Amino acid sequence: MLIDELREQIKSIEPDIKTIKTFWTQSENAKKYESLKKETEQETFWQHKQRTEILKKLQGIRELKKQYETLTKSFEEILEMVELFKDDEEELNKLKIEISSLEKSVSYFKVNVLLDDPNDGKACFLSINAGAGGTESQDWTSMLMRMYLRFCEREKLNSKIVDIISGEEAGVKSVTLYIKGTNAFGLLKGERGIHRLVRISPFDSNKRRHTSFSGVMVMPEAEEVAIEIDPKDLRIDTYRASGAGGQHVNKTDSAVRITHNPTGIVVQCQNERSQLQNKETSMKMLKAKLVQKQQEEQDAKRAKIEKKKIEWGSQIRSYVLHPYKMVKDHRTNIESPQPDVVLDGDLMKFIESNLLLESKK
Repeated sequence: MLIDELREQIKSIEPDIKTIKTFWTQSENAKKYESLKKETEQETFWQHKQRTEILKKLQGIRELKKQYETLTKSFEEILEMVELFKDDEEELNKLKIEISSLEKSVSYFKVNVLLDDPNDGKACFLSINAGAGGTESQDWTSMLMRMYLRFCEREKLNSKIVDIISGEEAGVKSVTLYIKGTNAFGLLKGERGIHRLVRISPFDSNKRRHTSFSGVMVMPEAEEVAIEIDPKDLRIDTYRASGAGGQHVNKTDSAVRITHNPTGIVVQCQNERSQLQNKETSMKMLKAKLVQKQQEEQDAKRAKIEKKKIEWGSQIRSYVLHPYKMVKDHRTNIESPQPDVVLDGDLMKFIESNLLLESKK
């Protein structure tokens, strides 16, 4: 019956509503809103040196407050309406549309309210590197690359490959994606870590089971004012790009590799159309890495995570294709029995759960 279907749908929304209410209470946004509002109403507020920042912060909390109140009120109203019209099929069909719309709005708001870090709204660089396993891991790296590209398509994020090194036999040794759009870094930051694949190897004639590892790094794009780089500290090399890209690729030294001598950090880009564009993209990557390095030096826990080897025992998520099918996130214990769907970019369940976990720390 339709009434039972709608009750189940509402029941599935309820945990998210509870999560939103809990986070809203813990964040003390209501108190912050009243405090900021009171501050802006002072007669001398126009003289405040940080008035622009305060007004911007107030506007942000005001918008969150409005969304929060609208969603929680809508949920309570729909609960009542479903029971009120439980015997009216026509009205229930109208409510079905409203419940589906509310479900999407609640999910979207839950993710956005958890993304409260200043870097969350920035574009980012996502790098994937093959670990232990040779050709197996290189093939696994190419599968992960496709997974993140499909995720970006699903979430309407713009993504492009800025550097890629293909494997000798198959797959990819390493690849870097540049991703921008609403909360690009915030959504993908939790993907940083080791990803483990278990499957029957397509490269093994004996059809044995193999375990492969790839490491994922995610860095927010650095602001121009965030870090200054002395040109004297850089070594810039140009070379001919390899791989797909048309006639232009292999005829000119358009690819760029930049080495930051003081830190030893190396970045490279070969997928833009000109040497100048490749240099600009490489500089963006270098700044992002230098900013991240500074942050890691101040954050021992993060530094420890980044220094882990790409091997057994340090993975954040496992993708098992044989002898059973399961994707499991080892931080949140969230599982999916549909690895094919996950590898096609359906990652929001894992992302939401990790954001919620991090918000409680």
